[in-house]
Amino acid sequence: MHLEQLRCRQFRCLGDIDLPLASGLNVLRGGNAQGKTSILEAILYAATSKSHRTTQDAELVMHQHPDFHIFLKAQRHDREVDLEAHWHKGAKRFKINGVAQPRVSDILGRIQVVFFSPEDIALIKGSASQRRRFLDMEISQINPAYLQALQQYRQALRQRNELLKAPRPDATLMAVWDVQLAAYGANLIAARTDYVDALSNHAEAAHAAIAGLEKLTLQYRPNIAQDADYAAVLQRNLDQDIRHRSTRHGPHRDDIEILIDGHPARHFGSQGQQRTAALALKLAELEVMRAQLAEYPILMLDEVLSELDDERAERLFGAIDDAVQCIVTTTESEPRSGRYAAHARNFIVQGGQVEEA
Repeated sequence: MHLEQLRCRQFRCLGDIDLPLASGLNVLRGGNAQGKTSILEAILYAATSKSHRTTQDAELVMHQHPDFHIFLKAQRHDREVDLEAHWHKGAKRFKINGVAQPRVSDILGRIQVVFFSPEDIALIKGSASQRRRFLDMEISQINPAYLQALQQYRQALRQRNELLKAPRPDATLMAVWDVQLAAYGANLIAARTDYVDALSNHAEAAHAAIAGLEKLTLQYRPNIAQDADYAAVLQRNLDQDIRHRSTRHGPHRDDIEILIDGHPARHFGSQGQQRTAALALKLAELEVMRAQLAEYPILMLDEVLSELDDERAERLFGAIDDAVQCIVTTTESEPRSGRYAAHARNFIVQGGQVEEA
């Protein structure tokens, strides 16, 4: 899979751009605050309906404008996909091949992307909620049934939590929500278990390619064990939930433990080790998606070169299959030497405009 074209209007600082992309390596060069990251963010938003920097879509529109529009043209191994995202005064709309999509979730999986940004170090040292969000987004791109179970689980969880806030929660209604949570939650736990198992194998290999001898390990930590009686756990802790007025057990409290040489990277890893571990996770995503989809997703790397010398940069790109379309941003004005840069298509980004170098 690769993007052939990005057209964008009034997204962030991007005025009106039309960017043709090569199927291999594309490098966006420019100073800070010129629009490089916004280009990647526009692709991410169109493909997933979400930004990596904000949950408020109003922050994505160019100042003093009422709307923004993004158009992606992608070539998959068996078909072409046109995807449009339009936001206007609080309402967002998506189209696939010119056909309006009734639900935002319908666009997930049409164009798959893997995106690394400097903020992704939070996957390693941040909260469990950030790692759960990572799991939910990545699994949803390749498993529509997971997305459906996730949405149903969240709805049942909201209803159960509302009931827990009542002076005397209705036991019959509580049992209804417990049954639903147990059913949907078990699906989430099973899918997350399989995904982390697959991700761990590829992450270990990617990390070794970049970092050398240090060993990266991922361990899924479900709040309720896969072989446990889910409904019994909820019932056993009901009095505690009533006291706290919230559901304290379930996949909404899961985590992933990320270890470097057997030690939690969150607490003992250096900044460089944590960044490398986050990169390894993203490269592992590529391989898991390829196994599921029979083709690679699009890889976007934001400012990944800023802390890598030539040797480490060469090792990083050497770990990426030649079949992967990669879009990289950098503040470096001149291409580096090395195999990865030999056939790159270079663009200059300045003042929200793009031109080929």
